[in-house]
Amino acid sequence: MKKIAILTAGGDAPGMNAAIRAAVRIASGEKLTVIGIKRGYRGLYEKDFSLITSRDVSGIINLGGTILKTIRFPEFKKSEIRKKAAENLKEAGIEGLIAIGGNGTAQGALLFHQESGIPVVVIPASIDNDLGGTDMSIGFDTAVNTAVEAIDRIRDTATSHERTFVIEVMGRHCGNLALEVGLACGAEIIVVPEVPLSYEKILEDLREADRKGKNSVLIVLAEGVTSAPEMTAVIKKHFPEKEVRYAVLGYIQRGGSPTYATRVLATRLGAEAVRVLISGASCHLVGVKAGRLVHLPVSEALATGYSAPLENLKLARLLSI
Repeated sequence: MKKIAILTAGGDAPGMNAAIRAAVRIASGEKLTVIGIKRGYRGLYEKDFSLITSRDVSGIINLGGTILKTIRFPEFKKSEIRKKAAENLKEAGIEGLIAIGGNGTAQGALLFHQESGIPVVVIPASIDNDLGGTDMSIGFDTAVNTAVEAIDRIRDTATSHERTFVIEVMGRHCGNLALEVGLACGAEIIVVPEVPLSYEKILEDLREADRKGKNSVLIVLAEGVTSAPEMTAVIKKHFPEKEVRYAVLGYIQRGGSPTYATRVLATRLGAEAVRVLISGASCHLVGVKAGRLVHLPVSEALATGYSAPLENLKLARLLSI
């Protein structure tokens, strides 16, 4: 193998740049030519290729986002689009691909490899931490810390004004972010997609908080369940005497300088991805399990799926006395 390519796809995650840096420098040390593909799978289709060297990745380990840019490209689901993308790689003499992204990126990589035969290694990068095959994805630790910092500030206002706050965090189909953030912030109620929404239970929890003499309550809500404004409206209807406010953290969770844990994870996975590609793996995901680097077929990682720590719901409830 003499030439490989790297792309970032789907939603951006802090630490993507650290993974790019590690992969480029390990590849350069192995005398491989590295091609950067701009804007994910769209760039693969449009042949938006450029040489990327060790000097090009200087000073990016601390930067959020991705220097390779990223965009959602649903057209990649079409076989004719993937066929053209594969032709572009082959014409450029590229023998292997590293794809950095989340669940959708992994699905696209698997289809692309199955049809083209081009080796692909997926580096999991998602603030939702929703990929199987790894305990942690790049960006998750940073997103949790960002949300915790914001909610700690909101807690000050909630306590001072004796308010109930509904705080919406990211996580369309996965409650990992809400669970970790809610537990770390001491939220009284955590609402996630893995558990059916029950306003009856939420209202009863609020009544119980009143009985215990709690004069402020934090509710952490994963965006995939319902919206913060809608939940706030329901609570206000049943508790007209309460001051109920909401906050949507939104895209602030995606940006910012990656934490040390994210940087170290991204660096380890970026380096490992190159080694796995060189070893002859066909379509693998690199991850970390119990602190150790692992790699497994992308098909297996997708089939395994993620496992949300729902025990945190019970723990948060026990602690909300």
